[in-house]
Amino acid sequence: MKRLAQIAMLVVAALFVSCGNKEILRHTEPIYTPRYAKGFAIERDKESGERLLCVINPWQGAKEVKFYTSLDKLAPAKRIVAMSSSYVAMLDAIGCTERIVGISGCHFISTPSAIINIEAGRIAEVGYDSTFDFERIKSLNTDVVLLYGVAGEAKILTNKLDELGIPYLYIGDYLENDPLGKAEWVVALAYLCGVEEQGKALFEEVEARYNTLRNQKHCSAYRPRVMLNLPYRDTWFMPPAGSYMVRLIEDAGGEYILTENGKRKTENGKRKTKNEKRKAENGESSSTTSTPISLEEALVLASRADFWLNLGQIASKEELCAVAPRFANVDAVKFHRIYNNTKRTNASRGSDFWESGAVRPDLILGDLIKILHYEAPTDSLYYYTQLK
Repeated sequence: MKRLAQIAMLVVAALFVSCGNKEILRHTEPIYTPRYAKGFAIERDKESGERLLCVINPWQGAKEVKFYTSLDKLAPAKRIVAMSSSYVAMLDAIGCTERIVGISGCHFISTPSAIINIEAGRIAEVGYDSTFDFERIKSLNTDVVLLYGVAGEAKILTNKLDELGIPYLYIGDYLENDPLGKAEWVVALAYLCGVEEQGKALFEEVEARYNTLRNQKHCSAYRPRVMLNLPYRDTWFMPPAGSYMVRLIEDAGGEYILTENGKRKTENGKRKTKNEKRKAENGESSSTTSTPISLEEALVLASRADFWLNLGQIASKEELCAVAPRFANVDAVKFHRIYNNTKRTNASRGSDFWESGAVRPDLILGDLIKILHYEAPTDSLYYYTQLK
């Protein structure tokens, strides 16, 4: 408990001084600079020699927010609570599943080794949102809680963890637009667990496989157009140009139906929205904000698409036509070019696409290439299934 209290004090102090303290920044040097990820770096304090994990802007809308944590004090973390399934997959990929003692949403987990430990009682459910079980986390003698922020800092959660003396780290993998950037967070967790060489080797293998697939020449002549998602009530939210899923489609040799050279398509031709123009003039990126479009515009886009991907929990063509009857006659539906990323979904609707897929974008890219260029059947795909 004394060690935990010391670590907690260190983390809290690091958080306090890290939010834009330029004096600290001037006295660090890089140890590991990510090639793709934007949200973390491994540095060394020039004065103390401590190795630091620097987490950068770990929630949507964050600007110039940095958290520093001393790896020399916290690593190797041996008792970890994971608040996201992607952290479970990353820890499993570097052989550290046995270090996980708590998970938020155990029934959503797909990682086989974690499921075994959950069923054996070696991993506890810690709850989520209003049912978060702080006392359970404390009783697990937790070394660190891996958490995330969405629209801002998770103050309700972190204030209580501070009160209990439980260290925590923000992990911002979900904010990465580059598929390899998302996967590169496995290196950050490897440093936290003291297996950094294993983490770097794993990432380099994933990177090599991904780039080999991306650089194949199959996609040079034909770039099929891809529609994404389903409507929420009366609005269709489409991911922006440059975002995670769009990059995967483009790396697979496809063309996202909403964009062409970064410009929005509509039934009235090609134009930029006022919001996109404002962001461009201000030098802001629009790659983290989904674009809401009407059902009418979505129908126009879908009618141009060769393929339709990522349809929520839709399990068949019949179900799709019942949910979106106006779209039943678009070519992608008529010719069965509809594929959903739900092949590896468990009984609780936990999706392995967002779990192991976070650290294995090469497998996702492989699926997309097979779909877009060979109209591959379900049995040859890893994450995707063809809807019939």
